[in-house]
Amino acid sequence: MKTLAEMDYSVLQQCMHCGMCLPTCPTYVETKEERNSPRGRISLMRAIADGELDVTKAFGEEMYYCLGCLACTSACPAGVNYAELFETARAEVEKTGVLASPKRDAIRWFALRLVFTRPRLLRVIGRLLRFWQVSGAQTAFRKLGLTRLLPANLRKLEPQAPAVMAKFSHQLIKPVERAVAVKRRVAVLTGCVQDLVFADVNRATVDVLLANGCEVHTPPVQPCCGSLHAHNGDMESARELARRQLELFDPFTFDAIISNAGGCGSHLRHYDHLLADDPVYAARAGEWSRKLRDVSEYLVEIGFRKPTGAAKEGTCVTYHESCHLCHGQKVSRQPRDILKAIPGVELRECAEATWCCGSAGIYNITQPETSSWLQERKLGHLRTTGATVVATANPGCHLQIENGFKAAGETTSVVHPIVLLARAYQAESAL
Repeated sequence: MKTLAEMDYSVLQQCMHCGMCLPTCPTYVETKEERNSPRGRISLMRAIADGELDVTKAFGEEMYYCLGCLACTSACPAGVNYAELFETARAEVEKTGVLASPKRDAIRWFALRLVFTRPRLLRVIGRLLRFWQVSGAQTAFRKLGLTRLLPANLRKLEPQAPAVMAKFSHQLIKPVERAVAVKRRVAVLTGCVQDLVFADVNRATVDVLLANGCEVHTPPVQPCCGSLHAHNGDMESARELARRQLELFDPFTFDAIISNAGGCGSHLRHYDHLLADDPVYAARAGEWSRKLRDVSEYLVEIGFRKPTGAAKEGTCVTYHESCHLCHGQKVSRQPRDILKAIPGVELRECAEATWCCGSAGIYNITQPETSSWLQERKLGHLRTTGATVVATANPGCHLQIENGFKAAGETTSVVHPIVLLARAYQAESAL
C-alpha cells in the first residue's frame, strides 16, 4: 500500500481550498472546526506527504472521525478523489500503529482478519446469534437486567443488534435461476451482513431480475467484498478478498455483476484501481469494474418492466439515499424511478435525503455521539414527510434508521426499494 508521500501527488494537489465541501460535511457542520472538514483533512494529508508533519495519534483520530460519506465529492468542483485520499490516510495510520493498543488490535484481528474473511464462520456466528434471539435467552437476559454487566459501549449497542433471519441467501436462492425467456446473464452478490440479516432482499433482487428476462447466477458461498477492510485501513485484506471474488465470478462471462448494497457497491466498483498493479488480476478487475452495477441502476438501464400489481393500498414512501450509493456510485435517480413505477406508491421527498444517517459502516460503534446526532437529524426529516415507509438501499442505513424508530416506539417500516418492486410483481398473480 502506497503512503501519502508515495501516492500520485496530483491527487493531493486537486483541492483548491474553495470551501464548497464545508456545508456538506456532517462533522464540520457539527463542530465548525476546519480540521474536521474535508479541506482541513486534505491539508493535513498534504503536510504529511510533504514531510512537514508526522503521522500522529491526533491525525489518526481525525481520519477515523471522518464518516467517509463522500458528500464532499459530490460538492467538489475540482473533482478531488477524496475516497483514495481517505483510504490511503487510514492505511498509513494503521501501518504506523499510532492508534494501536492490545484491545483495538484484538478487535481488528477478530473482525477484519478472522470473521469477515471467512463466510462460513460468519454464518456459524449468525446461527448462534439467531438461536440466542429466538430461544428466549436474549429476552431473559434483558428482563433480568443482565445487560448492566456489559461494558458501557456494548450496553448501548446491545438493543441495536440486528435480527438474524431464519434462512440465509443460499437457502433461499438456487445457484442458477433462469427466466422463462432469457435475454441477459447476470451475477448477484449476496454480501456479509446482507446475507445474514437481509437475505430477503437478496431473494427479491433475484426475483426482479428474473421478471426482467435474466439468467441469475448466485454462488452459495461468497466472500466479503472487502469494503469494511479498505475503509479501515486494511488494504492487504481488501485486495485478497477482491481476488477471491474474481476467482468466484468471471466477469467476462456476465452481462453485469449486480450489487444491492450501496456501501459494498461503491467499493466493488473500484476493483480496477485496487488491483491495478496485480499482473494476474488487473485485466479481470478492469472488466469487473466495467460491469458492476447497482440493481436499481441496472434495471433502469435495461428498461425494466413496469409492474401492474399494486403495492399495499395507500403506501406513502420516502427515500433515504445511502451515501455510497448517491455520492460514491452516483446512483440517485434510479431508485426513485423504480419507486414511482410501482402502482399505489406515493413518493414523498425527504429534506437532506443525501445526508448521512450516522451508520457509515461501523461509525455508530466507533463514534456513537456523532452517529446519534446524525440519526436524530435524519429521523426528524423522515418524520416530516409523513411517510409510513422509508425506502433505502444499504443494510447499514436500514438498521440505523430502523433502530432509531424502534427506540422512539414508532412503527414506520424500512424496506429496500427492490423489495417493494418484487412485491408488486408478486401481486400481479392475484389480478
